[in-house]
Amino acid sequence: MPYIHIQITDENVSTEQKKQLIAGATDLMVKVLNKKPEKTFVLIEEVSLDNWGIGYHSVRELRQLES
Repeated sequence: MPYIHIQITDENVSTEQKKQLIAGATDLMVKVLNKKPEKTFVLIEEVSLDNWGIGYHSVRELRQLES
């Protein structure tokens, strides 16, 4: 029973995009590991830009530096 945990930043990801992530991750388990889709669990966790850091900066700070 696969459990897939996808973490993304909370930047306006639509419901349709989330559906595509769930379907794609499930399909990968079916194709590669021969798992049953009804037994494959996918969790999408949206993380605040302030709670995700790279190096010494939060993603929010990095995005501001890029613009």
